Amino acid sequence: METGVYIPIISDYGFKATFGNEADSLFLRTALQALIKSDTPIREVHFDKNAFEALTIDSRSGIFDLACTDENGSQFIVEMQLGLAPHFVQRMKFYALHKFNTVVERGEFDYANLPKIYAIAILAKSILSTAHFHTVANLRSETGEIIDSQLTFITVELAKFNKQVAEIETDLEKLVYTMKTLHTTESTQYPAFWNEEWLKRAIDELDTRKMTPEERAYFARVTAANAEAVKAEKLKIQEAEERKEIAVKTETVKKMLTVSQLSVEDIANFSNTSIDFVLAIKQNLQTGK
Repeated sequence: METGVYIPIISDYGFKATFGNEADSLFLRTALQALIKSDTPIREVHFDKNAFEALTIDSRSGIFDLACTDENGSQFIVEMQLGLAPHFVQRMKFYALHKFNTVVERGEFDYANLPKIYAIAILAKSILSTAHFHTVANLRSETGEIIDSQLTFITVELAKFNKQVAEIETDLEKLVYTMKTLHTTESTQYPAFWNEEWLKRAIDELDTRKMTPEERAYFARVTAANAEAVKAEKLKIQEAEERKEIAVKTETVKKMLTVSQLSVEDIANFSNTSIDFVLAIKQNLQTGK
């Protein structure tokens, strides 16, 4: 992820400096209001510490970033996903249902008075079959009628957002455009809405020219750590793919050994494996392993 004057909001450091800014929550509050498409301003947020500590071990290609509660008791879970994640919806269900169970188990609410829970996923890639960049999902009937809105899943897929500056009107569109383009936009092309107070404050937090030496050192450490984590995650994926490929080839060779009269050399050639690989499987079959 290339970085110019501004650190990407969708980086670990950028997300924590904007959405996770406890000293100044204006950006977070406005962003959450836009993401849930509410006309009612969120005036306060309380950051929930260690809300999911030890529940998951994730690479920096997926960042669990934020859990907070507003002044009305509504609860928000926000996660950023940079890489492809075909099962990301399942992970968001896990987070949301864990939060739901935690609320009920505390005994602070009965079932008739549960707070709203919003599970928000901001994805760099596209994973849903929907066409729109912003998706709101609740429990619905087969005819599309809402059965329950206490638990709401919100997905933003940055890759699906293609509006130009002249087309942008809502705070949601301003937010998504900024997240997608801030770190790559030339200074001569900054849109006028970046001067709006909620965005201006967040953008200032990401301006590398305004960073203190301590902030620069921290940013360098986070960037290096994230790069190592992403590298490790890619290695795990590669190893998993290799194991899968070996398993497929093993089954292919087994079938060819048991149902054909081909020579070991021919089987190795047809299955794109080595003669030693075929011989090892043949020996295992003979010994019943």
